[in-house]
Amino acid sequence: MSLSVDEAAQGRWTVLRIAGELDLMTSPEVRRRVHEAVADGHREIVVDLSDVYFCDSSGVGVLIASRRLLHSCRGALRVVLPESGATEGSHVNRVLAALGVRRLFEVFPDAEAAADDEAQPLSA
Repeated sequence: MSLSVDEAAQGRWTVLRIAGELDLMTSPEVRRRVHEAVADGHREIVVDLSDVYFCDSSGVGVLIASRRLLHSCRGALRVVLPESGATEGSHVNRVLAALGVRRLFEVFPDAEAAADDEAQPLSA
């Protein structure tokens, strides 16, 4: 069970790069980091899941709760799945699709695209 979360600014977006396993044991850390970013005044957050190799339903729950939190404060949440995530190649993409929640998220192929206000999200 390992997880790391790195935060970086990219234009007006705050990018949280998550690596490792997003599960019952590690998802509270992701929740805490999103809440801290919002408490610090950040309302546009990108969650980069490119380096997440395992995600269970608690990880998905944190993503949904983060989306709800940002919508409640008139913010925005964007999710990064790697290029293979646009198809069936990404584990996280498969989990989101299997649970029927992939359509809830604006998904981008990389953090640069996610932080670009002109870029269009990938289709579900």
